[in-house]
Amino acid sequence: MISVLIPIYNYCVVDLVREIHKQLIDNDLTFEILCLEDGSNKAFVKKNLAINYLSNTSLIVSELNNGRIKSRKNLCDRAKYDWLLFLDADVMPKSNRFILNYLECKYEKYDVVYGGFIYHNTPPEQQFTLRWKYGRTHEEVDAKIRNTEPYKVVISANFLVRKSIYTSISSEINFDTYGTDIVLGSLLKEHSVKVFHINNEVYHLGLEDNLSYLHKKEQAADILIELIKNKKVKHENSLLSLFMVLKRYGLHYLFMMFFKIFRSSMKRNLIGKKPIMPILQLYRISYMCNAYIKTKS
Repeated sequence: MISVLIPIYNYCVVDLVREIHKQLIDNDLTFEILCLEDGSNKAFVKKNLAINYLSNTSLIVSELNNGRIKSRKNLCDRAKYDWLLFLDADVMPKSNRFILNYLECKYEKYDVVYGGFIYHNTPPEQQFTLRWKYGRTHEEVDAKIRNTEPYKVVISANFLVRKSIYTSISSEINFDTYGTDIVLGSLLKEHSVKVFHINNEVYHLGLEDNLSYLHKKEQAADILIELIKNKKVKHENSLLSLFMVLKRYGLHYLFMMFFKIFRSSMKRNLIGKKPIMPILQLYRISYMCNAYIKTKS
């Protein structure tokens, strides 16, 4: 028995829901699919109403935009079954065995199972290349590698979790911006939750433009700073580890100066036609050093 939960904001989920529904039916599962419109405009709501004609499937409409975390908590509260499959609205399973792959991994032995993320090989239009390049470089990680550090690459766009675990862990998440997967990973590690990774990817379809994604990476760095301030630094995040080394030796002041001098030139590259990944990483760590020092002043 499984509850498939999909928060939506201005995205058409009809194809995704039909595919998931077909696979659930084909595997003769007891299931429900709950989708929550989180303040989407009326055009998207109208399109997505088509899923109500599928068995055991419901579209819940909220006129307020409460954010993804509150939407997930809302869906969790409504779910009938003990296992929750969370999917983002802008994904599509890579395999027609997507549901079966979760079933065959003996998920009952674990508390959380992450399926993974993948991107199409064909580059998108130039204004979306930053998100695409970052995803292919840092998010397309084989399950064998992910399982060596199980709390590091936790992408909540595609994961199966016990309802009791998600209810407990999500109550401690107080952020609702991009980067909350970092907080989730830290909490899973802090509570010694049994996490397992498999190669059961979904394609990420809804790419943000370069400027919007750069802003999201800044938000993620701000969340890391909050983790440090609150002494919740159990996450295996590489950027966090690098920052802690720089801070230990006082080198974060040098990176702060670097950020102030080169911010504009780095940003021009990252929002331009050919963003370079090492520059993004340099931007992120120097932004984090600058933001951390500002919080202390």
